[in-house]
Parts: sequence; structure tokens; C-alpha cells
Amino acid sequence: MRRTSTRTWSRAGCTLAVLATFGAIGAGCGSSDSGGGSSSKSKTINVAIVDNPQMKDIAKLTPSLFTAKSGIKVNYTVLDEGTLREVTTRDVAAGGKQFDVTMIGMYEAPQFGKNGQLTDLTPQATADKAYDMADLIPSVKNGLSADGKLYASPFYAESSFLMYRKDLLKNAGITMPEHPTWAQVADAAHKLNKPNMAGICLRGKPGWGDLGAALTTVLNTMGATWWSAKPDGSVDQAQVNSPAFKQALSFYVDLVKSAGEKDAANSSFNECLSQYKDGKVAMWYDATVAAGLLEASDSPVKGKNGYAFAPTDKTDSSGWLWSWALAIPKTTSKSDLAWKYVSWATGPQYIKEAGSKIDGGWAAIPPGTRKSTYAIPEYKKAASAFAPTTLDAMAAAPIDNPGTTKRPGLPGVQYVGIPEFQDVGNQCTQQFSSVIAGRTNIDSALKNCQDIASQVGQ
Repeated sequence: MRRTSTRTWSRAGCTLAVLATFGAIGAGCGSSDSGGGSSSKSKTINVAIVDNPQMKDIAKLTPSLFTAKSGIKVNYTVLDEGTLREVTTRDVAAGGKQFDVTMIGMYEAPQFGKNGQLTDLTPQATADKAYDMADLIPSVKNGLSADGKLYASPFYAESSFLMYRKDLLKNAGITMPEHPTWAQVADAAHKLNKPNMAGICLRGKPGWGDLGAALTTVLNTMGATWWSAKPDGSVDQAQVNSPAFKQALSFYVDLVKSAGEKDAANSSFNECLSQYKDGKVAMWYDATVAAGLLEASDSPVKGKNGYAFAPTDKTDSSGWLWSWALAIPKTTSKSDLAWKYVSWATGPQYIKEAGSKIDGGWAAIPPGTRKSTYAIPEYKKAASAFAPTTLDAMAAAPIDNPGTTKRPGLPGVQYVGIPEFQDVGNQCTQQFSSVIAGRTNIDSALKNCQDIASQVGQ
């Protein structure tokens, strides 16, 4: 049995459980199913969400902004990214019934939707005037759809870019271009690296959506790919043992080991966010959604940051496109209640209401999903430092042509859109994270990963 680590906190009548690994459902947000009688149970839904600040914000506001008006009580289970993916696979793909709503992304939504495992949200989204389907940013809606059907509603959307401390770069005599190369970023990172401050923070934690996401954008732009593609676009040969893959992986590992954060093999988005805000790193390459947290009213680095497009090498652009979104599994018996929650949580009204109520203020509201968000005067002012670059980065994300060679699993940038990639990516990033930690070498990790990736399509 797996060991499960759980921590809880309470605010505004909302108790959340955060599970570090696969575990039991967390306590209720606003109320609990237990002891409430049959009517209470029937008006309660269970929702799985990822462990990040924006989701913690909505969980805290749910009792006052949603339950008080709808009468629907929400039990949240907050999971780290890797565990959420395990839960999603088990509860959606394998027909579990633990959750009425689950948070997934652009990798899962089209696949699970085509397989008939998710509710088609299109009829409800179209009929629900408050939801305003036409307000969704088209590229985000399309990424969560299959065959014209919307299978998940975006809570926030993002690309990736470079965040850096303007004051530290100025003091070091470094000018960061708007469109930097990885060579320029690496040079700056080494100049900025000090005993008490890392030059850059890069993901090193195992997982196809953790280390795998950032690394794959580097692989793409440096001419590498996980697999080649047959003429019909299906998987052909594994390319992990190619010179381009080794060169890109070596660059990433060498950079994070020579100028990266402490304990890089255990660091992902949340860890880099914390270290950047604490002044322990000078630059950070990651999701654009982080900018709203850096410029939040309660951020110690507010106003000190610059933002540049995702670094490149052999390609014109390299930033990813992603959305954390809410989906309704076909197995739920409460799809009507689930839609009412999804419509509220991902609709324009929540964004308008949350800006003045969350700790981070308007800059920290969920970005990237709706055109109307960028017309809100308060948000335009609070997000002026990063909103234009975020939208431009999302528009430039090379989802149909992310690298230099033909590849399978498109659209997709930081992942390969085939079912097998989840397992391959998880296993291989375990190998690569071990290299970062110094427990193995690159040649051994590449050989093992090539063997793993070669099983696909056989």
C-alpha cells in the first residue's frame, strides 16, 4: 500500500485535504456528506482539483459565492499534479465513481471524450446564457474539444515563458531580449548564480506534466522528438537515443545542476514559485499563469519582474499551450448538479466576483480562458505587466508544429497526444530526474528510456 501524506487547513467554513499521493477523499468544503441526511447527500458533489493557489482560492470562496446561492455543497479533494493524473485515470478512464467533477487538461480531454468517458458539455454550455460559450478563447476551447464537442470547461489557460527579476539583471549588466534563445538564458543564469541565489529555476520533479513539460519544450526547439511519425501521423520509431535528444537533455541537466535551484529533482511549479517569491532564484521558466501570482497584491516581488517569450534554439517559438479544466465523468449520477458547479466555476461571473475577494487581488484571478477577462478594467490595470505577453505567447504556441521534424500526437507542445505518453513520460522522467539528482548518468537514463519508448506501437 502506498503511504499517503495529508495536510488540512480551514477558512470560511471550508476544510480541504491535500494528498501528496493517492489517498482518501478530502473533507467537505462548506459541509460534509456524512450525517447530513439523504437530501443533503443528494445536493452534494465531490470535486477533484489540482493543488495550486487559484484552485485554493475558489475552494475558499465556494461556500459564500456558490453554495449559499445554489444550495449545492462541494467536497473538494486537492491533489498534487502527478496524483491528480493518477486519480483521473482511475476515476474517469477506468470507470470509477469517486468524483462528480474532475480537473483535467488538454492532454486528457480529447482522448477521454472520444472514448465516451466524459460528458459532452456542448448542449449545456450552449444553452446556458450565463456561461457564455462564445466568450471562450477559441484556441483554448478547441484544445479541450474533440470532433467539435467540448469535453472540459477551462478554469485557467496558459503558455510558458521566462520570468526574471529586472533589478537583478540590471545590477549584473544583463539585458534580456523579448525573444531570448536558450543560449542567452543559460549565459544569464550562470552570471546571476550566487551561493545564496540560483540563476534559474527549472522543473526537475518526475512526471510527464512536471519535468516532462518543461523538458519537452526544450527537446522540441533543439531539434529532438520522443518519436518519429509515419506518413499517416501515427507513432513510428522512438528517438530518445538520437543525438538531438541527448544534446537537449544534457543542456537541461547541465543548466539546472550548474545554475539551478536547490533540490531541483524535487522541484516543480509550486516549489519554483515559492523560491522565486522568496528571492532564492533570479529567473524562472514555467507557466504564464505564475505571473499573476508574482504580481499579486500580497507578493513580495510585485513590480520587480520582467517577462520574455519561451526561449528557443532551432524553432521560432517553443511555448506550450495548456488549460486546467473541469470535466464531468460519464459515471456520475449528478450531472445536472455538476454542470451548475462547472458553469459557475469556469464562467465569467466567478472571475468578476473573485478579483476583489481573493488574497492576491485582481492580478491573481484565473487567466487565459475568456475574452471578457481582458476587458475588465481592474484586471487590465493589475495585469498590465504580463497580460499582453501571456496572450501573445498563447497565440504563438506551436501546437501543430512544435519541432523541426514530423511527429505524432498533434496538436501538442509539451506532451505527445497519444495514450501511451502518460506512462512513457512518467517512467522516463524518473530516469531523467535521477540524473539531475546525481543518482545515475545521462547515457544510462537515455538507454533505459529508449527501451521504454520503443514498446509503443509494438
